[in-house]
Amino acid sequence: MDNKQKIPVYVLSGFLGSGKTTILLNMLEHCKNKGQQPGIILNELGEENVEGHLFKDEKVVELLNGCICCTIQDDLKETMDELIAEMDKSPIDILFIEGTGVANPLEIQEALLSKPYIDQFEIMSIITVLDASQYLEYQSVFSSSAEVRKLMKEQMVCGSLLLLNKTDLIRQDQLDKVILKITKIVGPEKEIVKCVYGRIGTEKLFERKFQSISVNQQRSNIDYHHHHSTVQAIKVEDFPALPQKTFEKWLNQLPNNVLRGKGFVKFEKSHQLYSFQYASKKANFTPVPANLNKKPIIILIGMGINNEQINYHYKQLFEQKL
Repeated sequence: MDNKQKIPVYVLSGFLGSGKTTILLNMLEHCKNKGQQPGIILNELGEENVEGHLFKDEKVVELLNGCICCTIQDDLKETMDELIAEMDKSPIDILFIEGTGVANPLEIQEALLSKPYIDQFEIMSIITVLDASQYLEYQSVFSSSAEVRKLMKEQMVCGSLLLLNKTDLIRQDQLDKVILKITKIVGPEKEIVKCVYGRIGTEKLFERKFQSISVNQQRSNIDYHHHHSTVQAIKVEDFPALPQKTFEKWLNQLPNNVLRGKGFVKFEKSHQLYSFQYASKKANFTPVPANLNKKPIIILIGMGINNEQINYHYKQLFEQKL
């Protein structure tokens, strides 16, 4: 297969809650308008994907319980093998790979640049999404961990396009400070694009930005890791219907090391099921169609969280000690 026939690949990277899925949905809408058939690989940390309904009309492959690093890279390669085998019957025009919030995009790059995938697919861009409102806190030695700082550096160094999202949530002087700190890590030659709610011109998103630098050369620029030992995803099932304000208050009073939440919830006096996204201490709710046939479930992701810690806050909710 020659270069003109290679399937373009866009990799979406970025820390927990930065807005990767929003960017991906924008890119998929652009493909739909152009009549292109996309393929999507979604990687999740937990045992269950609670965002699959957002891609109900697309060809999606899920990789659960991993972060596309270490042994999960073998699963990624198996998935790529399946895509190649199915392309005769179900061709795709473009491929998107969204890693978890703790994925190292270098691992994805390494897989795609190996045989036989390099003959079938071509990396166009590794898009790293950053949360401007949380960046300074995540980089602080007082409020963050060395693991978080190292991981974000990996994602920024590997990114061929950096999207600084949620810029509306901080003051201009703070934003200037964030940009300065990012530039010190990645260098002045790497483009940083500011955006709000992931809104950015599609021509920028679909630019060919990836430069084929050797994997070994990129490894030398980062303190390469083998796993994220303190990252946990905890599932809370059979969550009862509560007033929405009570649920939001409970979310906001979870420990600071709970960085991300998502799932399905019901509220008192309503039969409607809602999908929710929680990041940067903010929650968004979207009604879910009844035919989706989902039960209430909450996925909480954070650094060093455990079931005992979450159960304690769950108990507090019903003792009304919020």
